Amino acid sequence: MAWFDHARTTGSALKNWFVAQCYDSAAVAGLWLIGLLIIRVPLAPLWAVIAGVLQFVPHIGPPIALIFPVIAGFWTHNHWGSIYVLILYAVVMVLDGFLLQPWIMKRTAKVPFWASLLTPIVIMLLIPTWWAVLLAAPLLAVIFAFRREWQQTKNDVASGG
Repeated sequence: MAWFDHARTTGSALKNWFVAQCYDSAAVAGLWLIGLLIIRVPLAPLWAVIAGVLQFVPHIGPPIALIFPVIAGFWTHNHWGSIYVLILYAVVMVLDGFLLQPWIMKRTAKVPFWASLLTPIVIMLLIPTWWAVLLAAPLLAVIFAFRREWQQTKNDVASGG
């Protein structure tokens, strides 16, 4: 493969990862919006948009997005509003982390479900720095793109074409 082919494969993988991340962020924003409207937290659409945008920052963004809805829930419903928002946060994070994100990554970036779940954990254990966690998902998309490219080349050679 020429360097241009490598660059094209990497760029395509990163584009697919970005599209998958946009879908995931939109899904998280939708879940937040529905939940916050049910709980009747003021400014629910604003908090949902902020949660969707901060979904791009892995492991740090979602807890930051939680701060203002908890305060708004406390302001509106006393401590029960804050507890309801915390429960909503747990539900959204479990749904996103174990179902939505791996499913979206599999469909859009062609990353297997098991790899989406395990790779960030393994990278965090091997390289315990914040930037390793930030790079885990796009790096995973690039690795699987090159793996698909290699398998396609191997199949083409084996079939004689």
